[in-house]
This record gives sequence, structure tokens and C-alpha cells, in this order.
Amino acid sequence: MKPNAGSADRIVRVVIAIVAVVLAFVVGFGSAWAWVLLAVGAIMLVTAAVGFCPLYTVFRINTCKTRS
Repeated sequence: MKPNAGSADRIVRVVIAIVAVVLAFVVGFGSAWAWVLLAVGAIMLVTAAVGFCPLYTVFRINTCKTRS
């Protein structure tokens, strides 16, 4: 897997993950929305940590700066 998410993109993903987890706590774990928010948070956190987004590959997006 070649990284396709740049540092700014990764920071935004971590922020989205934190917001999603906090909202899941606010909503309460009894609802389906909380589980959806937790899944979104987990996906965002994993893609930020790895630096690779599978959807970016499908749409041929690359926000990672590469050296020439």
C-alpha cells in the first residue's frame, strides 16, 4: 500500500474521528447512530494512522506529497 493521504488530510481525519466518538457518547450507546458514529470514527482513525485510504484509490485521489 502506497500512502495516498497527506499530513493535512490525516489531521482532519483524526479530528473527525474524535468528534465522531464524542458524539457517540452524547447520543448514547443504545442507539444505532452511536454505533455508526463509532464505526466512522474507527475507520477515520485507522486511515489516518496508516496514511492510506481505499476510496482515494478508487477515485484516483492523492493528497500525499511525494518527493521528485
